[in-house]
Amino acid sequence: MSVHKDASGRRSVQVEVEVPGTPEQVWQAIASGPGISSWFVPSEVDGRVGGSIVHHFGPGMDSSKTITNWDPPHRVSAEGAGIGPGMPPMATEWTVEARAGGTCIVRVVHSLFASTDDWDKQLESVESGWPAIFLVLHLYLSRFAGQECSGFNVMGFTPGPVSRAWLALTDALGLTGVAVGNSWTSRAGVPRLAGRVERLRDGEKPYALLLVKEPAPAAVMLSANSMGGQVYIPMMFYFYGGGAATAATRDEPLWRSWMNEHVAPGAGAGSGGEVDGGIRASAKKRKGGYERAVEAFESILRRARHRRARRPQFHARGDVDEASTMIVQ
Repeated sequence: MSVHKDASGRRSVQVEVEVPGTPEQVWQAIASGPGISSWFVPSEVDGRVGGSIVHHFGPGMDSSKTITNWDPPHRVSAEGAGIGPGMPPMATEWTVEARAGGTCIVRVVHSLFASTDDWDKQLESVESGWPAIFLVLHLYLSRFAGQECSGFNVMGFTPGPVSRAWLALTDALGLTGVAVGNSWTSRAGVPRLAGRVERLRDGEKPYALLLVKEPAPAAVMLSANSMGGQVYIPMMFYFYGGGAATAATRDEPLWRSWMNEHVAPGAGAGSGGEVDGGIRASAKKRKGGYERAVEAFESILRRARHRRARRPQFHARGDVDEASTMIVQ
């Protein structure tokens, strides 16, 4: 990954993926509210020059951009505020290119103008998040294109390091030792999920993509990311088909309760539970994981704003960089 630098001062990163479908089908997936919501985050699109694209990443984490070019089904460009305090405005361009054999190339380019390297790491962080998210896009277009989608996210924070937290999470879910392509069923005590492991990556930024058959057709993406000195664990659920809304309404409180009970947000001395790699061995109910996760994220943003106020030359480092990376991962 690298930032492309023009003599004009424009700095950009780009990511692309080949997906199944016609340009019209792919355009619907990347340039409409229902389409984007089916593989990314809940979104709305006012499809016209001067219209807006709004992504809802979570409480207090909306992102809004103004559309500057609208050329269906080939290209859409939009511009909005940078994702870090003091960051220059950032432009985003999506293109769809037809390929032989019924596939298309989807390409996203993020760019900004800057006279220094201060924001290069921020751009690289945004770039690094898309490959995992594009796995969900590919799965959606391969198996669920055009179907109704209803989803939800649950999240929590645990102590680090990432490798330990990830091992504890996958063990609690029953994913330890399950290879890509193999069938999988969640363990007893975990809300019911059964299906196949589509993708799996260990290491510094691990993730797993699950193709679910029971209790309803779905895709589930889970990951672990370093953030604010802890490990942020999001689980993103996308239910498809006529029963999607019913399945999401039924299962969201089950998974939120499981996350509250088993992921120890901000655990440490006096956290109220014995901790094994950030997953509770015995849970003593206090404030839930979701609420604590939201508070932790907001705390990180407050610290970043405070540092910005104290240091006018604040660079793209530390908490804000971790927060921006989480948004697209």
